[in-house]
Amino acid sequence: MAAALNETPIDHGGRWQKFLDGCRLAAGNAQPLWPSGRLTRINGLVMEASGLKLPLGSTCRIYPTIGAPVEAEVVGFAGEKLYLMPSDEVFGLAPGARVVPFDAPSPAPQIDQPGHLKRRAIDRAKQVPVGDELLGRVVDGVGRPLDGQGPLHAAHARPLQSRPINPMSRAAIEHPLDVGIRAINALLTVGRGQRMGLFAGSGVGKSVLLGMMARYTEAEVIVVGLIGERGREVKEFIEQILGEEGRRRSVVVAAPADTGPLMRLQGAAYATTIAEYFRDQGRQVLLIMDSLTRYAMAQREIALAIGEPPATRGYPPSVFARLPQLVERAGNGPEGGGSITAFYTVLAEGDDQQDPIADSARAILDGHIVLTRSLADAGHYPAIDIEQSISRAMVNLIDNHQLDNIRRFKVLFSRYQRSRDLIAVGAYVPGSDPVLDQAVANYPNMEAFLQQRIDEKSDFPTGVAHLAQLFM
Repeated sequence: MAAALNETPIDHGGRWQKFLDGCRLAAGNAQPLWPSGRLTRINGLVMEASGLKLPLGSTCRIYPTIGAPVEAEVVGFAGEKLYLMPSDEVFGLAPGARVVPFDAPSPAPQIDQPGHLKRRAIDRAKQVPVGDELLGRVVDGVGRPLDGQGPLHAAHARPLQSRPINPMSRAAIEHPLDVGIRAINALLTVGRGQRMGLFAGSGVGKSVLLGMMARYTEAEVIVVGLIGERGREVKEFIEQILGEEGRRRSVVVAAPADTGPLMRLQGAAYATTIAEYFRDQGRQVLLIMDSLTRYAMAQREIALAIGEPPATRGYPPSVFARLPQLVERAGNGPEGGGSITAFYTVLAEGDDQQDPIADSARAILDGHIVLTRSLADAGHYPAIDIEQSISRAMVNLIDNHQLDNIRRFKVLFSRYQRSRDLIAVGAYVPGSDPVLDQAVANYPNMEAFLQQRIDEKSDFPTGVAHLAQLFM
């Protein structure tokens, strides 16, 4: 028997070779048995599937009877049921539609060469494109171009989700970042790697202020995440507010309000991933997220849809757990590396500063800048309320002389605001309060100091020098 196995078979007219070629071709085209499930229910935003066991965050394809497959993400499970949230429209899906993991090949594979099957790349970790190729581009929450400038050929990819840096490994916030806004540079100095909140209601000029920062900052790279904003505002921000100068060194990730909540969450995570890539390259990055509130609302939609009970003003507990997970990804890298200085806008509903998202964001950020409607209505732009705003890292970034000037500015400004009504009706008698006399004399110059035109740039040294001249 052994001798028979070791004998070389006789090839009559190449029939043996043809047989081997056929076996090789069949083996190359063989498809593994991929697990699949079935769609059992669609309830609002959430789809239920059975027959699959996948971890949270996994991506699936759902194949309708006619049309392109729908991509969805696993957002929860209960027993043998998976809860899926679609990232696309769900038209055409019917009960029993096939659900397969994202890394499974299409049910109808194509063969380009013998033994080679065209398959989509395995993407269990949700890789997204990053790199210098994104500068000047506008993409959606998964890296698809929105600007009509052709396909995006990124040389690198990264996981969409990552863990924050060990806090003991982060570099300290020791160097100021020039954002080009006089009131912020001189009175609310922001450091490289600091996370700031921009608290404002609607229509008080926050988008214009963010655009000025993007154009005038000294940061090397600007990453803008427009999350949950109106589609009109996305184009307006890019073309009119950001401008050509700011766009050249910027990456814009847009997930407008008409996209699903899953895409809005991914848009915020993708913008942060891009910023992390440039930080790891040793660059100084300015991350602008507009807005953190829309991000929280997207998480609320998903959480309520899968049955999580509401807690504070309709927000489930998972919302307040997701906020610090996103914010803590920004900040300084290890010593000698780059940094992500982040500004997150927070929409105070009805100008209520005690809104639960505003209150939570204020606790996890390194400071906050408050824009008030009364200043905006008076034509005071940027409408920064200096009395309510604070930069918690400022004392480590400036010298004692500037700190004394800031304290003096706030004392005089606050004293004037408290006595404004008395002064307006003529009830105040000059000379009765020396501090108020100084406030009245200096108020026009202080008010002019806080205002800045949209086309005006004020660098850090100029702003500090101007502050010192107010009291000379």
